[in-house]
Amino acid sequence: MFLKEEYQRFNSEKKLSQNEKRLTMILHPFIRRKDMIYCSLCGNAPCSEACPKKLNPDKLLRSIWLDGEVHAAATLKESKKTCADCDAPCEKACLRSGLVSIKKLINKLQDEVVPTLNIPLPDNYDRLKTDFCGIPLENPFLLSSSVVASTYDTCSRAFDAGWAGAAFKTICNFEIHETSPRFAAITGDSGSIVGFKNIEQLSDHSVEENMEVFRQLKRDYPNKFILASIMGRNDEEWEYLSKICEQNGADAIELNFSCPNMMDGNLGSTIGQSQDLVERFTYASKKGTSLPVLAKLTPNIDSMNEVAEAAKRGGADGIATINTIKSIMQIDQNTYVSSPAVKNMSAVGGYSGNAVKPIALRFIAELRNNPNLSKMYISGMGGIETWKDALEFILLGSNSIQVTTAVMQYGYRIIDDLKDGLNYYLHKKGFSNIQEVIGLSLPYISDTTDVLERDTVVYPKFNRKTCIGCGRCQISCADGGHQAIRMENRKPILDPKKCLGCHLCVLVCPTDSITSSEKRVIKK
Repeated sequence: MFLKEEYQRFNSEKKLSQNEKRLTMILHPFIRRKDMIYCSLCGNAPCSEACPKKLNPDKLLRSIWLDGEVHAAATLKESKKTCADCDAPCEKACLRSGLVSIKKLINKLQDEVVPTLNIPLPDNYDRLKTDFCGIPLENPFLLSSSVVASTYDTCSRAFDAGWAGAAFKTICNFEIHETSPRFAAITGDSGSIVGFKNIEQLSDHSVEENMEVFRQLKRDYPNKFILASIMGRNDEEWEYLSKICEQNGADAIELNFSCPNMMDGNLGSTIGQSQDLVERFTYASKKGTSLPVLAKLTPNIDSMNEVAEAAKRGGADGIATINTIKSIMQIDQNTYVSSPAVKNMSAVGGYSGNAVKPIALRFIAELRNNPNLSKMYISGMGGIETWKDALEFILLGSNSIQVTTAVMQYGYRIIDDLKDGLNYYLHKKGFSNIQEVIGLSLPYISDTTDVLERDTVVYPKFNRKTCIGCGRCQISCADGGHQAIRMENRKPILDPKKCLGCHLCVLVCPTDSITSSEKRVIKK
């Protein structure tokens, strides 16, 4: 692992090159204004079919959407192609013709981002090679246990796309009868899913049917990783399922102690809230297998340390977390039933999507900062959509990454964006492999705010050229801040005597015209 000082050198804002500072300012609107792209992220996109220069505009737009602007620009630079002299047949072919400024967005990459790049694309993905409890992985990205990894077809298509492996949908020895509908979602301004709720349960295929899938996958994809997620009702079932999964080709076992939709008796998240049950069923599972065993723990608990230590006492080799969060959403004003409604009834279900990422990161940091768990493997999940999301988990100590909700929304194809973005980042920063960045953020995380410096103020900085004078900063500061901004001639004026540097104004500005100044001022 790189020395802490070297990582600080890479990431110190004061030591960024002019190009890197310029790039940060260019990408900020890209990142925050995804709603302005209006792209539907089509399959077999007509824009790419119509592109005479074969620039694959659909891939470029998806890269922008999924935080891969720099890699997209580097691809453009290497191709030496431009659409500056093109009459944009892609826009005429677009299914949302007139809404998506494809040429303008690509030209923005070409004209503004490409000139800031001085590092070529990496020529391989070797930096992404890692392991799962010592078992080689071609990259850190796995499908998490869900509908996206529930049949031979789903797993094979994911493996063909480039995913390193899959946590197969939880196998059990009892019948499952799913309800319909079973999904609901909260969407953001762009129409994309921010929060996702499911009331789905476990695999509705028999144990033998799932074992046949394992055998077929291992025959056809011997180098792909199969993580067998299991759930039993008693010690004997946990031991039996571990044993039979190993016999049929699984590479490791994941114990589902966390499904919020299986709460009857000693099932699902009921287990994950009990140290005794976690230790007991982990021990039972380890009796049935010689494979690495991970306990998949629930976030529906105040602290994860105690149950994680219980899993360790039971013999677990690692922890997988987080599973979904118990939730209720979208209560209908007329029927009074929440979503998803099933014959005029609903239930508490599991919440996932990008909105849960901060909660997931908190638990990853808690586990990794626990000295009693320092040698435990961690497979992190919870709200991961982009390579930047994945990197945050890795920087806090995750050894591998699991994804479901983003795949449900965008498809298996996002593996290209995950791999390309993370690989280019490691290449650009000078890291030779992913192991060098695991846990680098941990020294900068505290579980209490008492350690934070409180003697200086960082004032906001206003860009008068891009400010449109809407007054949103003044409204928020007046009603939610410290009354430190007034408007004169539709321009914000800061009163430094009142400003405490909370940066609410930075967050609410619709044109990204307010940033943090680099200067710290000592409080009076």
